[in-house]
Amino acid sequence: MDSLQPTLLNAMLITCFIRYEIDPFQREAFRTYAEAWGRIIPRCGGHLVGYFLPSEGTNDEAWGLIAFDSLAAYEAYRARLRADSEGRANFEWAQQQRFIVRERRTFTEAVTGTLWRPAQPAAANAPEARP
Repeated sequence: MDSLQPTLLNAMLITCFIRYEIDPFQREAFRTYAEAWGRIIPRCGGHLVGYFLPSEGTNDEAWGLIAFDSLAAYEAYRARLRADSEGRANFEWAQQQRFIVRERRTFTEAVTGTLWRPAQPAAANAPEARP
């Protein structure tokens, strides 16, 4: 288990799940936008779980996941983000380029015992009898 994982299991209770509808012809612009958040989000206090581009199937849906220990921590992060010059510039660039058609945010709560579960060997995946 990665050394960060136990900390995340205990601390990151809330995840902001951002669903983006993107212009599929501007996929690389979204990639550049997401890569910039890779620098900005941690600096402003969010734990960046990751940004994800479509690979197979639907070509216009991307996601960003950012974890926080509480909604109050998220609000403090948002205030720091508004004050961050690179963050403001990234938002403005996205508006100018119009590669994001729609953005929706949902806040999710982690289910205890389901995070960072590694794959098991095939033999360990045999069905078990339920009580």
